[in-house]
Amino acid sequence: MTLTVERATNVGPPAADVLLDVRDLRTYFHVMDGLVKAVDGVSFTIKRGETLGIVGESGCGKSVTSLSIMRLLDIPPGEIASGEIWLDGQDLLTLSPEEMREVRGNDVAMIFQEPMTSLNPVFTVGDQITEAVVQHTRMSKKEAWNKAIESLRLVGISNPERRVKQYPHELSGGMRQRVMIAMALSCDPKLLIADEPTTALDVTIQAQILELIRKIQDETDSALMLITHDLGVVAEMVEDVAVMYAGRIVERGTVEDVLVRPKHPYTEGLLTSIPSKGMRGSRLNVIKGTVPNPFNMPKGCNFAPRCPYRFEPCGAYDPRIEDAHPPDVACWLYTPAPGQTSAPRQSGPERQAGPMTTGAPT
Repeated sequence: MTLTVERATNVGPPAADVLLDVRDLRTYFHVMDGLVKAVDGVSFTIKRGETLGIVGESGCGKSVTSLSIMRLLDIPPGEIASGEIWLDGQDLLTLSPEEMREVRGNDVAMIFQEPMTSLNPVFTVGDQITEAVVQHTRMSKKEAWNKAIESLRLVGISNPERRVKQYPHELSGGMRQRVMIAMALSCDPKLLIADEPTTALDVTIQAQILELIRKIQDETDSALMLITHDLGVVAEMVEDVAVMYAGRIVERGTVEDVLVRPKHPYTEGLLTSIPSKGMRGSRLNVIKGTVPNPFNMPKGCNFAPRCPYRFEPCGAYDPRIEDAHPPDVACWLYTPAPGQTSAPRQSGPERQAGPMTTGAPT
């Protein structure tokens, strides 16, 4: 069965150098309390061999975006209401479930944030890796088993001939995450999606996992989509950044542009809330208020109730990043609101560049 969704306004496949092109993606959930617009008009591209970081606080739609790309949503209650997801020249939303299974794992693979719940506890890690290899290649079971051993060796697991016969509960948290990476890389995907790959790992293991992902990406020339809430990880790992809030991208650009010259008040709030040595003894900045109720979103800008720079247009008109000028921030501070001839700001405040506090050593 092929999904039926409304198409985006731009027609046809993207340019040849673009591997992933997400256009106006809208993913909704129909629940008893009403409709939740978990992803509400998200658009971005990733070129071949490049990296994109998607950041934002919990519940902003980062993981739902990745699950929509992989088409791993529970339908119902989930629904991809509209949009296009182009991967290597084909729109994934037009594929049948059988065709999508050929793409998933082969062309695009995902590292989930909690390996213990993603790995099957009743099969050895070798069985789980070989299943994907046999599914997507013409290898025999013996060849696939050897491929599993080689994949474990590639991700730095010692004595892979022994580990391949073990069950997930016999491995440490860091080793289970390495198994997930080995499984994702076993079929040489063109795009690797890493959904908070260092969650629940200690600081030393976090650094090892991030370095491993970067090393493998450099060696295989695959594209990387990294989902995280750790801005320090973003500063170390990716080239471009998209900041999400309440189901939308509110700012995007290069790492330097977003982290050194943030424009959106939400991005600015995230960066100023990071503790540093120079702030020792002083009160830590916080973003006041709470994330809006998904069943009762505010009128106008979703961030307006929490924004320290709120002014009249923010409560009346909804800024969209697709309509912004320049097209990198969804905020009336930089784009003239309806009825206005100019915007209050032309550029974001300059921040002092330097090491960022992060869960992993930089």
